[in-house]
Amino acid sequence: MEMILALGIGGLAGSGVWLILRPRTSQVIIGLSLLSYGVNLFILAMGRLRTGAAPILAEKTAGDPAQFADPLPQALVLTAIVISFATTALLLVVLLAARGLAGTDHVDGREPES
Repeated sequence: MEMILALGIGGLAGSGVWLILRPRTSQVIIGLSLLSYGVNLFILAMGRLRTGAAPILAEKTAGDPAQFADPLPQALVLTAIVISFATTALLLVVLLAARGLAGTDHVDGREPES
């Protein structure tokens, strides 16, 4: 299972970097989204998955923290999802404005000359 997760994270990160290096603005935005998905999976994987563990203490006694799920990676990923959604929305607005002004969605504002 760890190998599948590592390959998934590597695939998302590699595809994201490849798309970021493309000449079209829309491809750059999709690449940033894929890269953020890969980073979110990485952060979630670093919090170690525990199945069947209680998320909180059931009684008012001191418990062993190793027996419970860690909520910090989940909170970090939730925050990162919200931030990446807002960043993607902002980049889409910038893309539409730049395309309206320049007439193309090429990164440097002009089509390559043949």
